[in-house]
Amino acid sequence: MNFHLKEAIEVLERTPQTLEYFLSGLSDGWVQCNEGEGTWNVVEVIEHLIEGEKTNWVPRLEFIIQEGESKPFPPFDRYAHLNEKAEKSFEQKLHEFKTIRASNIAKLKELVAPEAHLELTGIHPALGVVKLRELLSTWVVHDLTHMAQIVRVMAERYRADVGPWKQYLGILKK
Repeated sequence: MNFHLKEAIEVLERTPQTLEYFLSGLSDGWVQCNEGEGTWNVVEVIEHLIEGEKTNWVPRLEFIIQEGESKPFPPFDRYAHLNEKAEKSFEQKLHEFKTIRASNIAKLKELVAPEAHLELTGIHPALGVVKLRELLSTWVVHDLTHMAQIVRVMAERYRADVGPWKQYLGILKK
């Protein structure tokens, strides 16, 4: 196993700052583009990350610690953010993600201080028994997945514009 709480926190702490630095001040063309019908643009990915911070990671962590395997934790609606159209600017959404993530990291450090907690188990509504360590590992990889998605979506915007160089650009290979 490669999971170490300290290393996981290193990535979780950096995600909001990385996204803020990379995305702040970009034109709407960059943050509103997507990969086609049924795909998310950059703004929607950030909204999804915010929703996860509010209703997924720490609530499930707390649920595992409090309830164990006594009952499944509530399902996470991965598409809930698409139903809420908050009237916030993109910059405000980036700030909201950064703020709530900082709060969640503080809770994580408080709740999972003893390494023994990492092997606690809970019941995922679709996957069955899961370990707290697996939840935390998934949180990190979820961040990395969506950072890769953001970059891929933005690259897609210039697919036709790169002309024959597309063959050298792995991010555009489908």
